[in-house]
This record gives sequence, C-alpha cells and structure tokens, in this order.
Amino acid sequence: QVQLVESGGGLVQAGGSLRLSCAASGRTFSMYTMGWFRQAPGKEREFVAAISWSGGSTYYADSVKGRFTISRDNAKNTVYLQMNSLKPEDTAVYYCARGLRPFTQTPMTTPVEYASWGQGTQVTVSS
Repeated sequence: QVQLVESGGGLVQAGGSLRLSCAASGRTFSMYTMGWFRQAPGKEREFVAAISWSGGSTYYADSVKGRFTISRDNAKNTVYLQMNSLKPEDTAVYYCARGLRPFTQTPMTTPVEYASWGQGTQVTVSS
C-alpha cells in the first residue's frame, strides 16, 4: 500500500503563492497518474490538477487554469502543486492521490479514478 504525505500548506494573503509537495513511498511512483484534489468545508471533494505517469500530460480544473501548475519528479517520488495568484475561494484541504491503474493514458479528473490518498494539507487564503 503506497503512502502519500502532503506538505507545504499554510496561511497566505490573496494574491500570494504556495507550493505543495506530495511524497510517495514505494518503487512504482513513476507508473501512475498523480492528482491533486481539494475539499472546502461543506463541499464535495473537487478535482484541481493531474499529471500523467510520464509527466507529459497535465490537466487542470477551469477554476485554477493559468494560476496553478502541477509537476512531478519521478526520481524523488514527489508531485508538486505550485499555486500562484491565490484567491480566498482556493481555501480548502488539499489532497494528493495516486491513480487506480498504472500507465493510464486518459485524463483522470474524478475521485473514483484514484485509489490512494494522502491525509491532506490545509491551505487558507485571507482576503
């Protein structure tokens, strides 16, 4: 069972930036799509961004496109989420997740397509 550990969350003013990291255990990290989701109080978990196993394809929710960048370092078993121009509506717990199956080519933007989840890291954006 893979372990995912997020870090990098915190409190930031609107317009600021944060970089989230997610470190994965095991030797199969490079075989799987990795995704970031977020969940605000009283709301459902929503897709933020995903990156294919090779890093060659990335996908973003419309709400973060142009502001957030997902990347991965397979040598370090780590996926990142660079968040710029943060808005109060970005406030949520952010979770990283590993795709359900290896070497998936199609975009994966729903929680059911992911099998392993981290514990989450809080991001709070003040106005």
